[in-house]
Amino acid sequence: MSRNVNVEIIHPNEWQRLRAIRLKSLAVNPEAFGGTFEIESAEDEAAWRAKFKKLDFLIASIDGVDAALMSVEELVGDFGATCWIGGCWSDPKFRGKGLLRSMMNFVDAQDKDWKIQGLGVWIDNYSAIAAYEKLGFVKMGEDTPSTRQPGKFHQRMIRKTAV
Repeated sequence: MSRNVNVEIIHPNEWQRLRAIRLKSLAVNPEAFGGTFEIESAEDEAAWRAKFKKLDFLIASIDGVDAALMSVEELVGDFGATCWIGGCWSDPKFRGKGLLRSMMNFVDAQDKDWKIQGLGVWIDNYSAIAAYEKLGFVKMGEDTPSTRQPGKFHQRMIRKTAV
């Protein structure tokens, strides 16, 4: 893992930073998400700022370059989840540098009700499933049909923080 990985929660005034990395994720790996570049790129500043009302956004940077993104939503979810992890993505140029692990370590260290994490991942996204399993996520329940992309299914995964 790189010593130069920095993970932080960003704030509404950093909406352009969120927009830039989120749109890059949708452009580079559109198959990984329920959202689309076309829809999200048309959203205005107010729409981007509004996202912060429901979600915390984490960005992992390497040597000052934003390289990975994750959202966290506090909720009472299936299988005891206290938060939902979403929008996970790392720039292909920085994969294999420990970004996802760094972000999950950051989540674990927060003084928030983020101790049982849930997420959804497309059932055919084998590399993401393998990465989540390495971090301790396990599949829970049956595959679930997507509400945003008919014909696709996601699986729910749960992870309990060891702390």
